[in-house]
Amino acid sequence: MICKKEWQQFFSSLTGYIALVVFLLLNGLFLFVFPDTSILDFGYASLESFFKLAPWILLFLVPTITMRSIADEYKAGTFELLKTMPLTASQIVWGKFFGALVIVITALVPTIVYAISIQALSVTGGIDVGGALGSYIGLVFLGAVFTAIGICASSFTSNTVVAFITGAFVCFLLYNGFDAISKLPVFNAGMDYYIEMLGINFHYRSISRGVVDTRDVIYFLGIIFLFLYITQRNLNKR
Repeated sequence: MICKKEWQQFFSSLTGYIALVVFLLLNGLFLFVFPDTSILDFGYASLESFFKLAPWILLFLVPTITMRSIADEYKAGTFELLKTMPLTASQIVWGKFFGALVIVITALVPTIVYAISIQALSVTGGIDVGGALGSYIGLVFLGAVFTAIGICASSFTSNTVVAFITGAFVCFLLYNGFDAISKLPVFNAGMDYYIEMLGINFHYRSISRGVVDTRDVIYFLGIIFLFLYITQRNLNKR
């Protein structure tokens, strides 16, 4: 019920459709139009540039999807009504999480056309199917993590703008922050690798190679459960 409500709420206004169109339009422009990043100028069939670009666009798209999840409930006064229903805080959080995640996956599904197009344009060989499949699995996990972070940020405020900024900042910090810290000269003695392992980007790159490592899956699931647990605790205090 909560999942269905999230889906309907997102597509009940023009904002939802605009967010998805902008996501696909930006990817299309960067991958097929702009000369510096165009796949057509590479000379070989590869979706590598798409899988490098997509996380940065998702970093802003997902907080846009999740910023209203709980913040709007506070703002409209419907959170009190929601708590009087026979639903636990856990059911509310997971319902909203899966509702937002379905929207994220819906945004990713049309991008399969890019893979089909590059495969059709390729004269010999074609794309690395294993690598592409692994990268798509990585994008789904990445979207799930960003969704959990965005919902967590939305549970702390009734202001959707604050929820968006906070969610995007935490997503950026976890995605790229540890990579930046690991490059500091003070960590060059061997600690840089372990610090980099704490970041989302390290595990996303690992899955993108086409090998789904159990350690990467556990890492993503751990981050998701952590942020949803924080959200659940926050709702229980309200």
